[in-house]
Amino acid sequence: MSYEVIIVGGGHAGCEAAAAAAKMNKKTLLVTSNVNNIADMPCNPSIGGSAKGIVVREIDALGGLMGKVADESQIQMKMLNDKKGPAVKALRAQVDKKIYPIEMLKTLKEIPNLTILEDFVINLIVEKNKVMGVETLSGKTIKSNAVILTTGTYMDSDILVGSKRTKSGPHGEKTIPDLSNSLKKLGFDLIRLKTGTPPRVSKSTIDFTKTKEEPGSLDKKYNFSFGKEKDYNISDQMSCHLIYTNKETHNIINENISKSSMYGGIADIEGVGPRYCPSIEDKITRFADKEKHQLFLEPESRYYDEIYIQGLSTSFPHDIQEKIVQTLPGLESAKILKYAYAIEYDALKPTQLKQNLETKNIKNLFTAGQINGTSGYEEAACQGLMAGINAVLTIEKKSPFVLKRNEAYTGVLIDDLITKGVQDPYRLLTSRAEFRLILRHDNADIRLRKYANKYGLINEKEYKAFLKKEAEIKELEKKLKENKLKPCKEADEILLKVGSSKIKDGINYFDLLKRPEINIEFIKKLINIDYKEEVIEQVVINSKYEGYIKKAYREAEKMVRLENKKIPQNIDYGKVKNIASEARQKLEEIRPTSIGQAIRISGVNPSDVSILMVYLKKGDFYD
Repeated sequence: MSYEVIIVGGGHAGCEAAAAAAKMNKKTLLVTSNVNNIADMPCNPSIGGSAKGIVVREIDALGGLMGKVADESQIQMKMLNDKKGPAVKALRAQVDKKIYPIEMLKTLKEIPNLTILEDFVINLIVEKNKVMGVETLSGKTIKSNAVILTTGTYMDSDILVGSKRTKSGPHGEKTIPDLSNSLKKLGFDLIRLKTGTPPRVSKSTIDFTKTKEEPGSLDKKYNFSFGKEKDYNISDQMSCHLIYTNKETHNIINENISKSSMYGGIADIEGVGPRYCPSIEDKITRFADKEKHQLFLEPESRYYDEIYIQGLSTSFPHDIQEKIVQTLPGLESAKILKYAYAIEYDALKPTQLKQNLETKNIKNLFTAGQINGTSGYEEAACQGLMAGINAVLTIEKKSPFVLKRNEAYTGVLIDDLITKGVQDPYRLLTSRAEFRLILRHDNADIRLRKYANKYGLINEKEYKAFLKKEAEIKELEKKLKENKLKPCKEADEILLKVGSSKIKDGINYFDLLKRPEINIEFIKKLINIDYKEEVIEQVVINSKYEGYIKKAYREAEKMVRLENKKIPQNIDYGKVKNIASEARQKLEEIRPTSIGQAIRISGVNPSDVSILMVYLKKGDFYD
């Protein structure tokens, strides 16, 4: 039995990797321990959110699956930060936990060249530092040209509740240490990480009169996918609800803190939890001065009764969980359907990866998702997509596909992982992207659709639709720039009505739109504009933020120049005199490919980079 690409793990990274490789005409095998858990959501059943929603749009622009499947299974759509400007706007969907995996599996089964096998991979077949295939628990030896590991939280994982440690995956599935041991034998450095999930309670036992309703966006319809019409019923969205912890909640947690797995219940925990998604124990302990913490009651499905208590992740014993839940407003009589737990698992130090997510010491072996130290479905999915594309390019002996930090949040994420490594599960934030004004929700297709077409990940119809949109944006901008509002009494009157100043000379409509008090509806009264909303949105942003956008591009060009100053991979840093010992150690470990990447390494100072550049120039490495 042989395939060109094998993907190990059927989570969000695995689905995207398998789809990409198969779409690029490679015979692809997806190996998962349980077909029913493909694209499972063991934590919050939501897709998107701050920064993450932009990543989902990027995945869709690149021809990935997550955006389309989220659109098909959403029960609430909400545009976040809508009033804060385009740089931080991001879409979030509450999705149906039952329907999302069904839709994903259905989509995967319709892709030619893709086979799904239910089995455990226990060993990698490696010859002369090159992966040649895998061995499975059922005794199969499967050869391949490339392997992508997307094991999520299943690699030698333990469930932690109170003083109890159970060798298990998130749903009680079997987990084995064999693959971890195989990686260790191959010389990989593994780390232990930890994440967790809150209790689920019965919706019918909640008194929602004591909560604050948080509906989806009611002004207009939204979609993640660029190729799909917005066809859902706004009034049929399911609401989330906001509540807060209180003094009684905090007292119970403080009185029983030693019973939590994380705070003494289990002595030998190695895993580090996510900084930006702390357990309720961490919140109460770290922020003892806070009188309350917000929690969201989020529906998991239209088809069953479970409500997810976002913000209440914990590893307390079941009886303490019940006491905590009963202190919350509206949940005094709530019935817990599923108890919370923490999970500890093996991950790979991501500094052992190249920019294309191939491992440095084993050729044609790629990793993506939580095995690389990230948290979140979206972070996993974008890595899976990039790993799938690059596995195929490697097989075909073509140049790798690497997104720069000014091209995509996906590029920011991967660069952060391989350059800085992780201490705790990595989460994308808008603050991590220095060029966030040009990495927006609205322009992901403008930034990335050309790559999807280049690698055969979208069809001709989808690409033609994109080219039409791009042409119409240019056409509308040209129209607004070529037509002017001329000074006259009538013009003065209509401008004064909206609180805008008179014009002394003629002003074109593109520049007029720059005024804060002037919106596109005002412009439409002066000139005929018959374009789709998505086209108009691009032009409005390009006008309103033109100066800031140009500045961002100038800064990005400086970064690109540094990225183009390549560092030979065979360089001996021991011969570079006068750089700090920490810098030398970090440079040896990460082996940056460019001066730009070297600058971003923690512990490498500007003076070290200057010395390195002088060394490279003297050695005629570059002009």
